[in-house]
Amino acid sequence: MLEPHRDCDLMQQLFPAIQKYQELASKHGIDDIFQDNGGKILQLLLILGLTIIPGREGNDAIDRIGKEYELKSVNIELTRGFSTHHHMNPVIIAKYRKVDWIFAIYKNIELQTIYRLSPEMMDVFYVQWENKWHNDGGKDINNPKIPIKYVVETGELLYGTPLDLKNLPKKKTSTTRGSRKNTRGKRGTATN
Repeated sequence: MLEPHRDCDLMQQLFPAIQKYQELASKHGIDDIFQDNGGKILQLLLILGLTIIPGREGNDAIDRIGKEYELKSVNIELTRGFSTHHHMNPVIIAKYRKVDWIFAIYKNIELQTIYRLSPEMMDVFYVQWENKWHNDGGKDINNPKIPIKYVVETGELLYGTPLDLKNLPKKKTSTTRGSRKNTRGKRGTATN
């Protein structure tokens, strides 16, 4: 029989604060704090004085003078590289070459540092991705990563204290529902 977990009451008590967080996020153009790192993006926008650019096609944010930025975040408890784009190709790379990238490094949900990398600092990746795309016969690259190490060693620190790469936590294997692969198979059940 299904019945509420003992922490269900605590979740219900916390929910009004979560709703207020979502109201703040909605005011800044973020429709769901639980999707696409919405809560973390809101934090970046407010700390850096940026405004979200609506839609899924362009860059992520714009500052007060009209300069656009690509925003990326990572949880150092889970991975050592920033995700980029699921269909990396010369059109996307050309868009990226025009803007600075903002990299936020989190330890779980706690912001540790923010770095900025200029298009010139990012060029090593653009050249690598373009070469791979051409060498693979024009096949889009699925989400190439940008290493945290490169960001920390190359980028301009905007917020927090410099990240000590020697003391990074060991990567955890996530056990959350959203991180498990769908194992639908012969029995017709799924863990997802």
